[in-house]
Amino acid sequence: MEAPVQTEMLELVPNGKHSEGLPPAGTPASGNERVQAPRSRVEGEDFLQKSPDKEPHFTDFEGKTSFGMSVFNLSNAIMGSGILGLAYAMANTGIVLFLFLLTAVALLSSYSIHLLLKSSGVVGIRAYEQLGYRAFGTPGKLAAALAITLQNIGAMSSYLYIIKSELPLVIQTFLNLEEKTSDWYMDGNYLVILVSVTIILPLALMRQLGYLGYSSGFSLTCMLFFLVAVIYKKFHVPCPLLSPSANVTSNSSLGEETPPLGEPFSSDSCTANYFTLNIQTAYTIPIMAFAFVCHPEVLPIYTELKDPSKRKMQHISNLSIAVMYVMYFLAALFGYLTFYDRVESELLHTYSQVDPFDVLILCVRVAVLTAVTLTVPIVLFPVRRAIQQMLFPNREFSWLRHVIIAVLLLTCINLLVIFAPNILGIFGIIGATSAPCLIFIFPAVFYFRIVPPETEPAKSTPKMLALGFAVLGFLLMTMSLSFIIIDWVSGTSRQGGSH
Repeated sequence: MEAPVQTEMLELVPNGKHSEGLPPAGTPASGNERVQAPRSRVEGEDFLQKSPDKEPHFTDFEGKTSFGMSVFNLSNAIMGSGILGLAYAMANTGIVLFLFLLTAVALLSSYSIHLLLKSSGVVGIRAYEQLGYRAFGTPGKLAAALAITLQNIGAMSSYLYIIKSELPLVIQTFLNLEEKTSDWYMDGNYLVILVSVTIILPLALMRQLGYLGYSSGFSLTCMLFFLVAVIYKKFHVPCPLLSPSANVTSNSSLGEETPPLGEPFSSDSCTANYFTLNIQTAYTIPIMAFAFVCHPEVLPIYTELKDPSKRKMQHISNLSIAVMYVMYFLAALFGYLTFYDRVESELLHTYSQVDPFDVLILCVRVAVLTAVTLTVPIVLFPVRRAIQQMLFPNREFSWLRHVIIAVLLLTCINLLVIFAPNILGIFGIIGATSAPCLIFIFPAVFYFRIVPPETEPAKSTPKMLALGFAVLGFLLMTMSLSFIIIDWVSGTSRQGGSH
């Protein structure tokens, strides 16, 4: 079956040139150089540069973003709150196994970006959903849009969960309270709703994503400060931990009890494990896959790149992944070596066991809260775009629809965060479903369908590798979901991190 011709959206070719030397898909047989843009204004169209003497076209956009800034933008797209759960993942795999898995996921992510860039170069398409449409028609577009929606909803949920769990502790520290009170401003459920309505929603109502670009650098800087603090604390937190109180400390956000910090530890409680296998190991791959997802942002960054080429964009992707790889490993390593088998699924909560009034940890909490709060509106934009492509394709921009979708999304995400059992449930389920699709399965099958057989036959080595890549992704998704379901059904899960 031949792939459908792209008609509903124009292909975006960087600088108006086809990078593969082939005519863009959907070009009329008459030989016209460009397809006229549809009269309806798609959301975000007028963010592109306009030609002064004619109607604006997607192909009129000329990228002006430098190599260094593109690396920064893609690194910021990769960075997420998944870094807060990597120390817990290391505690359930061991240092060596964790390093092997993290390296494998990073290399596979780089390869999948290569497949996306190759596919986009053949047909000149700028969006993940449009690649799905070109490969499999409307079902492909809907599948890609659904995966992006689930993935970004999972990301926003994890960000809001951090706000819910950390903001009460920050307020408690600022007020110098020894114990948490029952006042409304100490209730994380009320606070996450308040932040969503007063900060996130106004930013999410902006019409164009470009207006939020100034927050990217600041968010990444905040996460870098978090990493420096984790490394510093490794050399200032004693092991075994000491506490003046012998009472059991309840961790309400994780729904479990942490053993008294003053009790004697076992002989190996302050010894690092190099290899560990247990039922919680099932969460490791989903958490890592969730941390490296940046694929929906690769093509837009490629579009805005100055003097673009597939080779140049691949170098940008490799460097960005390498930078995040180092940050992830260092954060996981020093977080794990600080608390060992007592590290929790949300690393910042573990530091509250040492000194709830620590000034540095308070600054770290504020930095992380600032970063994730400003990131939520950026992550919401692709979800709204995917929903509009699924439900309202080719419709003119409507402020009413724009606002309603944002309000409904934030409402659903707040309900999910308030009633979700813990952050591992969010990372595990979302990471085990949408992330493997976006990283492994979709890039491979799109590549297999889009690259013409005249260029690469179906049984050629590149296409066979792509099919094997898709099978690997499907196996990882199936195994992770199976382990998570078995864990929940058996009731043996201790997802908090003290195990």
